[in-house]
Amino acid sequence: MRKLAIVEFLSVDGVMQGLGSPDEDRDGGFEHGGWGGPFGAALGEILSPDVGTQTSAYLFGRRTYDKMAAFWPTQPDTDPMAASLNSRPKYVASRTLRDLTWSGATILDGDALDAVARLKTDGSGTVVALGSGDLVRQLMAVGLVDELRLFVHPLLLGTGRRLFGDLPLPCSLRLEDIASTSLGTVALTYTTHH
Repeated sequence: MRKLAIVEFLSVDGVMQGLGSPDEDRDGGFEHGGWGGPFGAALGEILSPDVGTQTSAYLFGRRTYDKMAAFWPTQPDTDPMAASLNSRPKYVASRTLRDLTWSGATILDGDALDAVARLKTDGSGTVVALGSGDLVRQLMAVGLVDELRLFVHPLLLGTGRRLFGDLPLPCSLRLEDIASTSLGTVALTYTTHH
């Protein structure tokens, strides 16, 4: 049985975005793209050199897959994250994508939530969902997420896409680990209890 962990970069007020460019995720007129980038330089202080070695597969929504597939396949395997992403299976929840160009990427068959539940029962290790806010909210709502790995950057944005929304029932969390960087990012690891 595999566990499902989500990894998210957040502002203190819960706005999510990757460590990408200022043009990333402009939906709804959001004008603060790229806000997480400056904090990325210090993440090596708290990430172990074997980042990704416990990951048996990755899970993406369509938009996150598009962003990741445009960047990571061209990165050298000397980068531990690139080595992990490029060598592990990748599963994509999408109703519109047909052809995936990233080696090892597969579109989930049928209903995404059912497919992820089946994926968790197949194999060992951890399936890691990166970004993919819409998909993650759906997975949280049906209790499929086992672990939250949240990187909270010291910034209030006021507007933007927030990670957490309504849940049908409260979800208790247990703090498993906490670390911080010299730039003020706090890494929180929680396990879920439904």
